[in-house]
Amino acid sequence: MSWGAELWDQFDNLDKHTQWGIDFLERYAKFVKERIEIEQNYAKQLRNLVKKYCPKRSSKDEEPRFTSCLAFFNILNELNDYAGQREVVAEEMGHRVYGELMRYSHDLKTERKMHLQEGRKAQQYLDMCWKQMDNSKKKFERECREAEKAQQSYERLDNDTNATKADVEKAKQQLNLRTHMADENKNEYAAQLQNFNGEQHKHYYIVIPQIYKHLQEMDERRTIKLSECYKGFADSERKVIPIISKCLEGMILAAKSVDERRDSQIVIDSFKSGFEPPGDFPFEDYSQHIYRTVSDGTISTPKQEGMKIDSKTTVGKAKGKLWLFGKKPKWSVKMGPALEDFSHLPPEQRRKKLQQRIDELNRELQKETDQKDALIKMKDVYEKNPQMGDPGSLQPKLAETMSNMDRLRMEIHKNEAWLSEVEGKVAARGDRRHSSDINHLVTQGRESPEGSYTDDANQEIRGPPQQHAHHNEFDDEFEDDDPLPAIGHCKAIYPFDGHNEGTLAMKEGEVLYVIEEDKGDGWTRARRQNGEEGYVPTSYIDVTLEKNSKGS
Repeated sequence: MSWGAELWDQFDNLDKHTQWGIDFLERYAKFVKERIEIEQNYAKQLRNLVKKYCPKRSSKDEEPRFTSCLAFFNILNELNDYAGQREVVAEEMGHRVYGELMRYSHDLKTERKMHLQEGRKAQQYLDMCWKQMDNSKKKFERECREAEKAQQSYERLDNDTNATKADVEKAKQQLNLRTHMADENKNEYAAQLQNFNGEQHKHYYIVIPQIYKHLQEMDERRTIKLSECYKGFADSERKVIPIISKCLEGMILAAKSVDERRDSQIVIDSFKSGFEPPGDFPFEDYSQHIYRTVSDGTISTPKQEGMKIDSKTTVGKAKGKLWLFGKKPKWSVKMGPALEDFSHLPPEQRRKKLQQRIDELNRELQKETDQKDALIKMKDVYEKNPQMGDPGSLQPKLAETMSNMDRLRMEIHKNEAWLSEVEGKVAARGDRRHSSDINHLVTQGRESPEGSYTDDANQEIRGPPQQHAHHNEFDDEFEDDDPLPAIGHCKAIYPFDGHNEGTLAMKEGEVLYVIEEDKGDGWTRARRQNGEEGYVPTSYIDVTLEKNSKGS
């Protein structure tokens, strides 16, 4: 099966076919180029999608902690790797397929042009030989006609009796000349014919088959190259399938890593305040003070309007008690900027923040310590080898590092003191039955003695004011002087243990006499009917002052 033997007379068709083959190859190259652009755009869009949904982390507090969030971000990372593999596919196709096709197409065009030029030259040479043979043939034919005419003229004159001998002789000479010319042209024609036949045989059996063989080989190589590029086109993607499979497996593992229990626990750890739910509301018996005041001669009989409970105050307190289920009280919303010791936060959150800060400071201190050790070693090296550097040049940096270490140690000590304080308070709350109720139900914006918060966020009241001084002073007064007159009465909203010196223990619902108003420190001086006196937290009681005694 050879083009030279089977298609010896189809030069023009072979010209068209080889041109179509190159056009087809370039068309496939264009297809590959567009596929590369699709892969590149796909990878770019995937990366933009990942970038759009990746978290913008401005601080460690905003880092995702929930397993569902972490799984989603792992999926985004895997998708980003997947986009990278699409870029690898595009790069491999561009280098192995498209680039190879374009280079081969250029070489193919050059080779085809050379073979077609050789074929045209061979055809032109054969045409030239044919023209030479045809010219000699026509000349031989013309001379033969002239010789025939000379023969007829000679015979006519030879048979004519009136013709002279000279005319006959002249006609004979002309006949001999034409006959000689015809013989020479005959020999020329025979030689040209033999030459043309030889060239024609060479053209169709040697030259053209050789040229067509080269064209056939070129076309077959083009077909083989296309086959290789088809395979390379598929291999470019098949190579990355294992990595893509790993990306997909990573997404599946990320999905399996979602733990709803752990996420629920994170919510608890993030928002747990450390308080206990509020307790039951006590029954308020407004008639108790009537019987008490009748039997007690130390307090004059109050007027009816003086015995009424301030409904506005009571309603306000009731509203403040249930802030967990409605709006938060003003002190929890309008605390202003965060404080350095996180005292604006609930105890559990404050403890976590302080512990986190201590861990960060310890890490910074370790870095500074490592840097100090490195500087000391470098200084020793410089002292032993002065040519390597000046030891004095390290002194400013060493001093700065030591200063930073001292500063960090002070910060750590300060935060550890705050942490010990809040941990002690949380432990104290755990021992009390209604301590969390007290913190949630703070009224009049004051801090309870167990560590809630006052209107002034920078002032934290930790106990009754000047407990020892008051105790000693009042012990003397109680021994020598008459007791202070009552200016009103109060009812205990919550129980108070009164362990600290100078305080007065009370039970929930117990009615006491008020003998000294709150001076702004969160404590009110009260007395039982048996004469026992002491300080109680103002936020624990509901105070009613007598109008005729107010300010006395």
